[in-house]
Amino acid sequence: MTRLEEEMVSFIALIGGFVALRLLGVVGVDVLDGWQPALRGALALMFVVTGIPHFLPSWRRDFAAMIPAAFPQPALLVTITGVLELAGAAGLLLPPLAPFAAIGLALLLIAMFPANVSAARRGLTLAGKPVLPLPARTAMQLLFVAAAVAAAT
Repeated sequence: MTRLEEEMVSFIALIGGFVALRLLGVVGVDVLDGWQPALRGALALMFVVTGIPHFLPSWRRDFAAMIPAAFPQPALLVTITGVLELAGAAGLLLPPLAPFAAIGLALLLIAMFPANVSAARRGLTLAGKPVLPLPARTAMQLLFVAAAVAAAT
């Protein structure tokens, strides 16, 4: 699997999850009857998919290497971001917390973007494959942030 294919897993989780959840809403699952609940569920799925690798040894090392040198304790930052992604995913599924979780996740995506820029500029790898080129990563990051903001409104 190429890096683009691996990165597409997040995209597929978001888009495919949204379509599947929205269809469930249309056929009678009341809690999913609307674009926003379906989007929140899809974002939750995406953040579970992206959050779990923060705790897998080979991914942790690569994620830590992505963090710019100006930030202290990269391994701790990888743990914190993984916990925040998973907690945010859970928050998206709780209607009273969902808007706050969505905004928090949008801010987290923005805060983590410098690591993606750093990794692309330094030609790093994730799981032995080159990171996604910066233009493609930027486009995906913008989509993810826009989805999180839309889920908050």
